[in-house]
Amino acid sequence: MPNILELENSMPVGQLKLIVHPSFAGKGEKINSYLALFRKDIHNDLVKNDPAFQGYQMDDYRMKFEIPRFGSGEGKAVLRESARGKDIFILVDVCNHSITYEMNGFENHMSPDDIYQDLKRIIAAIDGKASRINVIMPFLYEGRQHRRTGRESMDAAQMLSELHNMGMINFITFDAHDPRVANSIPLSGFDNFMPPYQFIKALLTNEEDLIVDEDHMVVIAPDEGALERAIYFANVLGLNTGTFYKRRDYSRIVNGKNPIVAHEFLGDNIDSKDVVIIDDMISSGGSMLDTAKKLKEMNARRVFICTTFGLFTDGLSLFDEAYEKGYFDRVITTNLTYLPPEIYDKPYFIEADMCKFIASIIDFMNHDSSMSNVMDNTQKMHAVLENYNARRGVEL
Repeated sequence: MPNILELENSMPVGQLKLIVHPSFAGKGEKINSYLALFRKDIHNDLVKNDPAFQGYQMDDYRMKFEIPRFGSGEGKAVLRESARGKDIFILVDVCNHSITYEMNGFENHMSPDDIYQDLKRIIAAIDGKASRINVIMPFLYEGRQHRRTGRESMDAAQMLSELHNMGMINFITFDAHDPRVANSIPLSGFDNFMPPYQFIKALLTNEEDLIVDEDHMVVIAPDEGALERAIYFANVLGLNTGTFYKRRDYSRIVNGKNPIVAHEFLGDNIDSKDVVIIDDMISSGGSMLDTAKKLKEMNARRVFICTTFGLFTDGLSLFDEAYEKGYFDRVITTNLTYLPPEIYDKPYFIEADMCKFIASIIDFMNHDSSMSNVMDNTQKMHAVLENYNARRGVEL
């Protein structure tokens, strides 16, 4: 556990409690286990003797609650224990479409709207009794609807404003499509975390023959929106970077967006180099696979796709076909959102586990400690690369 001395010398804001929505259940169990493990390492006499540390070391920090539904589909949140004075972290995955409920005799899959409504129900059930309400929503609900370009709603800003007005103090998300949406809640905390360390760790753990230098590897952004991510990743590892310019047909709209006419590459020669593509999400995957195909046509040696959110809205058949054709070699995505169970059997899939990272965020935030303790990925990325090169006997 990093910076454990800082935790040993600071007071918690209040007794830590997790409210894990069913959409986050599996990951919530792992996060809870990490928190229990972290706090068993704390050696401070106050933990045992000071009333302020009551409930500090526990095996289970999850609060008991229910979200029952009536036959009409309407629901409510019911807490089964007191929230008074607690520092509450609500964990929710709005993209988990595997959760179902009964309505008028029909089985319905919960949409992001349904899960967001459950989040508001939970906050309403807390009824202002908690010391602090913190929301952890890895995929920012309506994050792609972050600005107004015509007669349209500003859903992400509206969501954050609603939660702030209901009593939310801190909002934690990952790789927000546009973090400037935080401007809608200037008096609430808004933390946007990135997973580059988990990407490089997963890649180096699963590939034994990588040479991470500018002569053998390059980092590519699939569009201009992902360029900042790619530049950071490349600079930390000492690599070159490039990007694709998506030329769109703005005269028509297909599936809610302007279709891509062509990808134009901007960058140096990638002949015979390993390529890492960095982006925030895979939606249907068509654009990402088109980028991978272009790179292979440019004689890239191997193509590794790293994306924070693997939504796979059109299923995995497109990726199966592209993998068989050799368009890419690996897909690395985090477990921050729901992943279809069948993806774990795919030979190209690597999971970047974020549960320990989230547990660290919760632990430091509960102590009101500086989040720079967990936000700085540079040193950790250097360390994992040095260890990888040392295992392979490569001189730095």
